[in-house]
Amino acid sequence: MPQKPSVLFVCVHNAGRSQMAAAWLSHLAGDGIEVRSAGSAPADQVNPAAVEAMREVGIDITAETPKILTVDAVRASDVCITMGCGDTCPVFPGKRYLDWALEDPAGQGVEAVRPIRDAIRKLVEDLIEEIAPEATAS
Repeated sequence: MPQKPSVLFVCVHNAGRSQMAAAWLSHLAGDGIEVRSAGSAPADQVNPAAVEAMREVGIDITAETPKILTVDAVRASDVCITMGCGDTCPVFPGKRYLDWALEDPAGQGVEAVRPIRDAIRKLVEDLIEEIAPEATAS
C-alpha cells in the first residue's frame, strides 16, 4: 500500500488559518492524509474566533495548540501550504509548495472568520481531490 500523503499548513502564529485548515483536512480526509500545522512565531493559544467558527460546523479544535515550525516537519511532509502570511518554509527537492492567499482572522470576530473558514474548506476539498481522492469521505 502506498504511503499516505502528508500535508503541512504553515502560518506565522499557527492560531487561525493553519489550525482551521488542519482541522478541515482531518475532518474531511479522515486517516487518509497525515496532517500537520505549525508557525514560525506560534501564538499562546488558538484564535477563539477560529475555535468558535469551527465549532459552528461541528469541528472541535479547542484542544489544539500552536506549534513551532521545524525543518523536520517540512521534511516529513509531501505538500507544504503557507497561508498568505509571508511565512516561508525551508525548501527541499521533491516537495510541493502552495500559498493560499487568505485574509488573516487575527483580531477579528467570528462573523469575519466564517468566510475565511468556508474558503479554507473549499481549498482543502480541492487539495484532497488532487492528492488523495480515495481519502474523500463519502
